[in-house]
Amino acid sequence: MSKNLVIVESPAKCKTLSRYLGKDFSVKATMGHIIDLPEKELGVDIEHDFKPRYTTSKGKRRIVKALKEDAKKAETVFLAPDPDREGEAIAWHVAQTISKSNTTVRRVQFNEITKKAVLNAIENPQEIDINKVNAQQARRILDRIVGYQVSPILWRTVFRGLSAGRVQSVALRILCEREDEIKAFKPEEYWSIIAQVEYDSVAFQSKLFSVDGKKITVPSDANGKNNKMVIQNEEQAKEIIARLTDQSFIVSDVVRTEKSKRPFAPFITSTLQQEAARKLGFSAAKTMMIAQQLYEGLELGELGSLGLITYMRTDSTRISDEALASARQVITNNFDERYLPAKPCIYGKAKNAQDAHEAIRPSQVSDEFNPKNVKKYLSRDQHKLYNLIWKRFLSSQMSNAIFDSTRIDIAVNGCIFRATGMVMKFDGFLAMYDETREEKNGNGDSSGDVRLPDIKPDTELICKEIIDKQHFTQPPPRYTEASLVRELEDKGIGRPSTYAQIIDTLKRRKYVDVDNKRFIPTEVGFMVRNILVKEFATIFDVQFTATMEKNLDKIEDGEVNWIKAMKAFYLPFGERLKAVEKDIKELREQNQEVTDRTCPECDKFPLVIKWSKNGRFLACQGFPACKYTEPLQKTEAQISNEKCDKCGASMVLLNIKNNRFLGCSNYPTCKNTKSLSIGVKCPNEGCDGDLIERSTKRGKIFYGCSAYPKCTFATWDKPLNEPCEKCGYKILVYKDTKRKGVFKRCIKCKAEYPIETESDENSAER
Repeated sequence: MSKNLVIVESPAKCKTLSRYLGKDFSVKATMGHIIDLPEKELGVDIEHDFKPRYTTSKGKRRIVKALKEDAKKAETVFLAPDPDREGEAIAWHVAQTISKSNTTVRRVQFNEITKKAVLNAIENPQEIDINKVNAQQARRILDRIVGYQVSPILWRTVFRGLSAGRVQSVALRILCEREDEIKAFKPEEYWSIIAQVEYDSVAFQSKLFSVDGKKITVPSDANGKNNKMVIQNEEQAKEIIARLTDQSFIVSDVVRTEKSKRPFAPFITSTLQQEAARKLGFSAAKTMMIAQQLYEGLELGELGSLGLITYMRTDSTRISDEALASARQVITNNFDERYLPAKPCIYGKAKNAQDAHEAIRPSQVSDEFNPKNVKKYLSRDQHKLYNLIWKRFLSSQMSNAIFDSTRIDIAVNGCIFRATGMVMKFDGFLAMYDETREEKNGNGDSSGDVRLPDIKPDTELICKEIIDKQHFTQPPPRYTEASLVRELEDKGIGRPSTYAQIIDTLKRRKYVDVDNKRFIPTEVGFMVRNILVKEFATIFDVQFTATMEKNLDKIEDGEVNWIKAMKAFYLPFGERLKAVEKDIKELREQNQEVTDRTCPECDKFPLVIKWSKNGRFLACQGFPACKYTEPLQKTEAQISNEKCDKCGASMVLLNIKNNRFLGCSNYPTCKNTKSLSIGVKCPNEGCDGDLIERSTKRGKIFYGCSAYPKCTFATWDKPLNEPCEKCGYKILVYKDTKRKGVFKRCIKCKAEYPIETESDENSAER
């Protein structure tokens, strides 16, 4: 038996650590938590200072027994779970479990799994940080109390299987509130005016910037400001154009400046999740899973088993001096001296950062571990993420990018037109890496990377054309995984290490659908949000949740006693819980939708629409006196206001044999149906059918001909009633891809056509 025992969380680390530590060390894994709260009961004694009742985790009895036996034979036990709250709690539980088998127990931590880091940790063992353990324990108990005491309220008012979560439900609230904004949004009309001007045979565009000293803006930015104005309609636009006709276009001001752009900071957990979602299309869960693999160690041929990145759960941009020196050497090896700044780049600390670990970076910063050199040992996704981390880290230590910025103002009869351009002078860190930008709502301006002519004030320009364009303000965009992670981080909700699990839970519970990589709350999601926000307004408040997160940080720092923090939370929560329990019957009735049909069994009560885990169904409102139910498998959306013109019942959305259509709620007794035509005729020659929405067995929407099976035309992309200008095909389809954005495409000849967006229109000011 080896002299020493090292206990880690994941078995993936065992082989790598064994190679570094040698024959005097045996490395065993806990496979996650070995001790936890019981699965099927609260497991917290609220009356006695929230004392937890810990039990051996499911399926871990053999592991616990083996660890005790191994600990008994070892001289020293080194506890080496991950260096965060969860890891500290695992170490503490292991220490408690093996306390009778071995008393010589030490805590070791390493931020990267390299030989130097591992040996240094073994030589410098620490004590378990009880404050960090208490912070984890408080979070676990807090989440257990909320989940176990609020979820049953959802079961009794909606259906069993739903869940509430301290952070999860706040994330759902954010998504629902964004959807409320979108539904309530009313587009406002506004116009822009663009002048096509020319100087010395060089044509460029300029956009109307101000009229009589008032800046032209969009409706949302005006809001009664005296120094701003909106061109609200075509009549106003024509009036302005009229005053510009036959007028001289004189350059009034030229401003040229040199601007620099600083590199992006190295990744922390949240920014890695965001950028992997935008650049690679990875979910937060997938990003963390692959990052864990890169951290724990992979077989790299002759190099052996090695961890390629530092610990991936961190909120710090701090970099060790050794890593900084190595990064500068790699930059020197691959770029000329212009790309290496005189001093290393240091990045600030976020206001809520714990700063316990370094930023996420390659553990081995040398040309030998360039992504190209290790690609053959990695899976495709592992290489993609490692390449992203490598480039982001190295670029963070490169020189600023330099741009030449030019602004030309043109005066015309009390109006000012403005042209702006920005041209890269030196790419700097952009030679290695540029961040992907999140889509905005399309309201506002954008500047372009366009070179403007060398021109001086008082120069007269030739006006070739004046164009007026109509626009409408756009609602805020729905959240993507990247933008939701950023929102949660900005508001201080949860920890970056939990975001992947939160998002995954929202999907699994079917609180949200994902369409074109954007979250859309489902009807169940809205129902859950409405109940929780109405009945527990404080608990599921964004600010309250953020404050609780700060309190957990204070517990970790030893500033707050965890039991006092729990009592401060539970006092108002417990009171509210009792009040809701008293009104549970009324709450249940409020969340039932009453139909115009009377129960056919008792003929006393109307039928109401209820929910189950399998969907909605009809039931007698007199339950439990009358237990009549009727399946509503055919319905998948709200009952419409339209009535059946045959029997007078409500018309509902039906989904039968993968065909979606509007039909009578008494179907199949009454078979009155209407197709869900999208207003586009089938493009197949000789077919007079309409294109309608259909769905696969798994619920994915596609568009097919109403004459099926006689006509088999089908497409995943939404058809548009526009012919192709190149080949004359009858329809185009709507496309939205990560690389090209939104555009229209011909199915037949693959010709592509742009869809005008606000950002395209605003680029006219370039």
